[in-house]
Amino acid sequence: MKLPPDSTPSAFTTAFRYRYAFAVLLVGSVLALHPAPPRLIGAPLPQAHALVLSDQARRSLALAYRAFPTELMGCMIGEVHGSVVRVQRIAPADVDPAESTPTRVRPRRTCEDAGWLGTVGMIHSHPGGERCFYYFPGTQVPSSDAQSFALQAYVVDAILCGDSIVWINRASIERHFSLGERRVVRAPDQPPGNRLRAGSRVSLRGE
Repeated sequence: MKLPPDSTPSAFTTAFRYRYAFAVLLVGSVLALHPAPPRLIGAPLPQAHALVLSDQARRSLALAYRAFPTELMGCMIGEVHGSVVRVQRIAPADVDPAESTPTRVRPRRTCEDAGWLGTVGMIHSHPGGERCFYYFPGTQVPSSDAQSFALQAYVVDAILCGDSIVWINRASIERHFSLGERRVVRAPDQPPGNRLRAGSRVSLRGE
């Protein structure tokens, strides 16, 4: 509404305008300092078609798997180059010992909150090499691992099963390879529910 020429805004109106402007600036500053994860702001994540682990990362996983009978969890530190995810090392996730059992593991906080910058995905182990899949065999029903990955903002997720790794990308395509392979392994795409064997340990073939 237009004010008469001789009218001036009340003290209440002026104070409200200043408070509103201050609130807008404050929210903008907070968003600038703490940007939202890519999935929350609509930015598409790269579709990974290859997962490459350094020799140090492979040795670290192999030793950890042999040393502990409970599930372990690590942060995969590396870089994404196009459709290739390269992992340089595995950093330990912040897990309370009471939250690590032979069938379950849960971190206390994210990899970034634990100080691990450059995390491209998470990896955890399945002692005994059982249930190494993200979708139940022959179905499109996601396992708890697939559901957990859906809540993350990472490019890939992986499960360590003995000397094999099963991993998944954002297109819900599973791949697998052996830790003993020295070359880049590109396994055939496996859509949800298409398992190599009926539901437990993955094949060790790297083709």
